[in-house]
Amino acid sequence: MSSSFRTPLIAFGAVALLAVTGCSGGNSANGGGGDSAESLVIDTAFSIETADPGHSYDPTGNMLAKALYETLVDFEGSDVSTPVPGLASWEQNDDATEFTFTLEDGRVFSDGSPIEAKDVVFSLQRIQGMVEAKPNFLLTGVTIEEVDDKTILFTTEAPMLQLPAILANPALGILNSDVVIENGGTTDGTDTAQAFLDSESAGSGPFVLDTLDLSSQIVLSRSDEYNGDEESAYGRVVIRNVTESATQLANLKGGDTMVALDLNGDQVATLGDDVNVDSVASAQTIFLLLNQSTEVAGDLANVKLAEAIRYAIDYDSLLELAGAGSVEATGVIPPAFEGALDAGVEQDLDRSAAALAEAGYDGQTLKLQFPNDYPVGGVEFTPLAERVQAQLEDAGIAVELAPAPFATELDSYVNGTEGFGLWFWGPDYADSANFLPFAPGLKVGLRAGWVAEANPEIAALAADAAQATDTDERTAAFTAFAEAMQADGPFVPLIVPGRNIASAGDVTGAVYNSVWEIDLAEIAPAS
Repeated sequence: MSSSFRTPLIAFGAVALLAVTGCSGGNSANGGGGDSAESLVIDTAFSIETADPGHSYDPTGNMLAKALYETLVDFEGSDVSTPVPGLASWEQNDDATEFTFTLEDGRVFSDGSPIEAKDVVFSLQRIQGMVEAKPNFLLTGVTIEEVDDKTILFTTEAPMLQLPAILANPALGILNSDVVIENGGTTDGTDTAQAFLDSESAGSGPFVLDTLDLSSQIVLSRSDEYNGDEESAYGRVVIRNVTESATQLANLKGGDTMVALDLNGDQVATLGDDVNVDSVASAQTIFLLLNQSTEVAGDLANVKLAEAIRYAIDYDSLLELAGAGSVEATGVIPPAFEGALDAGVEQDLDRSAAALAEAGYDGQTLKLQFPNDYPVGGVEFTPLAERVQAQLEDAGIAVELAPAPFATELDSYVNGTEGFGLWFWGPDYADSANFLPFAPGLKVGLRAGWVAEANPEIAALAADAAQATDTDERTAAFTAFAEAMQADGPFVPLIVPGRNIASAGDVTGAVYNSVWEIDLAEIAPAS
């Protein structure tokens, strides 16, 4: 028996999106030709390495891929809770191990040629063949086969209700296989098409690539052959690399740009009514980690110490630092995601003191390690760490701050040698399965020295959530996992930073999406 899933009610989530600083772009919004009245100008700090979707897995790269390439699955607006048909609709079996996708009739690539099943199979198998490609892991355990010209069968090794959400990732955009193969594209790992795709696009999106300068700006033109439902109101888009948020702010106020993507909460507070601001919680969670390995943490390898810290924190005070759009993290699954808890922890110093005594704490100084040069969602870690330090000292817990550059601190975090750390986590695709790595024995759990044997009950809850095939049971399983992690886990979720998208008053549709930042085709003149 099969069930139809044109708009399946599955997991909530978002994409982990990390900003990478580049060189500031110039202020010539309309350089390179074109009618300025038809140009959309966007400022952002570039986080992009290529225009090839098969090699791209960065914020700016995702935004670009969304404009140039369409995916089998899509999301509507900023809502990433419910995948909807993109290039195809789908059905799945009851075990969530077979997904049959049927392409929409009549859709074409930018050269006018039809989109066929062979293009889907080639595009996705190309990524599977490129083991070094960043999006490669998205299709692990997935077999992709052509049934006929319009039909593709996906088979998974284990239940995978999150597959439609995964297939909405812009990195899995569908390429014109004939064109890409002619220019070095293969599925066996010998692919050399990236250079071609950095100069020309081969997709079916509302835009085509004009020029790509990874240090300065990217220019797109409206595709003449596009026949989907997201035709752009602008004939030209210029995306400029402006690394300083203060410069983005000045450009927006001065009318030199129409959309600024990287303003923090304090900056958007200075904007008047003539500027539109979309402030929402991001998909990233900032949290504290308490290592459970005695080799690392000694006598303090105890989840009761995490409980003591959890109830010593004044979360409202931390949100004051985070600014517009930020919310308290209610657990390891952020608010509004499938299985997220309705409310977070409230400060309770009596409960903190009781847990501290049970942990065997007798005044040892905890060294709090964190990256000091990598803000997340506009949140600087140093002032956040200082506020955490003050609050914990008020609760009788001695804390020494130990900041280091991101590149240095990342090694100790990934290798599990931090006793007490301040870090962040964001999902790789729009599904709550991305937060299961916090479980004992899994990726983030092991970074905290938390092996599966340390808490078999929570490990089993994570496995239940991963293997669920019924949507209601799946939600219940994720909720149970989130509750158990808040009660007995070695992590202290703190805040979910906000994202602030600011646009000129005569522009509409510039809203944040946790998978692809913004959809360029949805932005239009307000008139």
